[in-house]
Amino acid sequence: MFERSDETLVKQALKGKKSAWVTLVKRYEKNLYNYTLRMVSNPDDALDLMQDVFMAVFRNLASFRGDSPFKGWMFKIAHYRCIEFYRRKKPTQSLDDTPEQEEQSSDACPEAHLFSGQQASLLQKAMQTLPINQKLVVELKFFQHCTFDDIAKQLGISVNTVKSRLYSALDKLKDHLELDHVK
Repeated sequence: MFERSDETLVKQALKGKKSAWVTLVKRYEKNLYNYTLRMVSNPDDALDLMQDVFMAVFRNLASFRGDSPFKGWMFKIAHYRCIEFYRRKKPTQSLDDTPEQEEQSSDACPEAHLFSGQQASLLQKAMQTLPINQKLVVELKFFQHCTFDDIAKQLGISVNTVKSRLYSALDKLKDHLELDHVK
């Protein structure tokens, strides 16, 4: 059996074919959930954000021009929703005060099998220390496997800015993880 392209599914969904939309949602729900979970570190908030993103994608499906891949377009919407999430937070609550992410099953986060439970936990904790603009670049590069050009397009910044944010984030993660390792 062959897999229909995202563009074909979008066209069918726009024509009212419910199964095409369901296929798109099923295709990307794990990736989108894992993305939002890494961004907000709270499973309930991540589920809410994921649902919000899918609703926004559905409402704006007609505006998808196909200039870039559907996945990139959808994650750009997810990026903006995550930014909105942080803006709605109480001004007195810093990102460091966000609750730590609960232990996940390997089903919820496929990347988690790459690390031991303790290493994954340390990495997730370290990711939460990054500013949102650096966290997004790390997420897109290493977890969504985007190229520097794709990240620049999604975030509306230059490739050099993407690289600068990534290398700065990696330095911070390295420092944070080394501190945890010494303790």
